[in-house]
Amino acid sequence: MTGERSYGSSSDHRPHSPAEEFTERDQSRRLTLLSKPGCHLCDEARLIIDRVAADLGVGWTEIDITTDDALYAQWWEQIPVTLIDGVQHDFWRVDEQRLRRALSESRA
Repeated sequence: MTGERSYGSSSDHRPHSPAEEFTERDQSRRLTLLSKPGCHLCDEARLIIDRVAADLGVGWTEIDITTDDALYAQWWEQIPVTLIDGVQHDFWRVDEQRLRRALSESRA
């Protein structure tokens, strides 16, 4: 994976614009996973996020921090990092119930 991918509620994805645009554009996205290749915790987080997003009808974006020096410098020790509406929600591990609760509460 390079750069950024967007995922709809049905898990479809397409390559998206470069990670440099993250700070401006993606702060408004619903759910974002910051990850890097070869990260087994990222693989686990991706599965949980995909399941929860599909169940709740929420699109999500995944950004590879290795494609952007600033993102890498900021997040490399905490990945995978989950952001909801641009705010850090989790790091290292994604708690499925906590994620569901947070997404459901912020929709109300």
